[in-house]
Amino acid sequence: MKIRCPWARDDPLIIEYHDQEWGVPIHDDRLLFEFLILESAQAGLRWTLILQKRENYLNSFDNFEVKKVAAYGEQKIAELLNNPGIVRNKLKIRAAVANALAVLEIQKEFGSFNEYIWKFVGCKTIKNSWKTIEDVPSSTNESKNMSKDLKKRGFKFMGPTICYGFMQAVGMVNDHVVDCFRHRELEE
Repeated sequence: MKIRCPWARDDPLIIEYHDQEWGVPIHDDRLLFEFLILESAQAGLRWTLILQKRENYLNSFDNFEVKKVAAYGEQKIAELLNNPGIVRNKLKIRAAVANALAVLEIQKEFGSFNEYIWKFVGCKTIKNSWKTIEDVPSSTNESKNMSKDLKKRGFKFMGPTICYGFMQAVGMVNDHVVDCFRHRELEE
């Protein structure tokens, strides 16, 4: 039997996410944007809920194509607010549009969102060695710096804790506990 992080031992959806995606380095702008939006949608909610709604998010947000989301007007926002397949929070939906516009500006300035976002960890994964889940911080200096810069650039729902969750999800940090089988796999 595989040893996993304690948070990924009961729910099949969470186990699949943990085993296949969480902590795997991502360098694709579309996928980075997807996780950015999903992490901000998750604020104050359980990650399981977001994973359950992920397919609806993909369909509702045009597969997280940044240019399409950046072009959403009031009619599309109203449609999203009436969509039971996603988190229907007006501020979070408007934040997704604002964040898409900000990503487009970053792409103009840096060539890609990937080039910009990975600079907060020196362009390589931070390899942590946490013994217990209690050792894992909710934010770090890197996530605080990322949050501050993102907010300065017009991003919404991007506090240090959300940024750290994003960093964990996209492999900017390896926060699998040391006895988890994925910790070793992602270190190789």
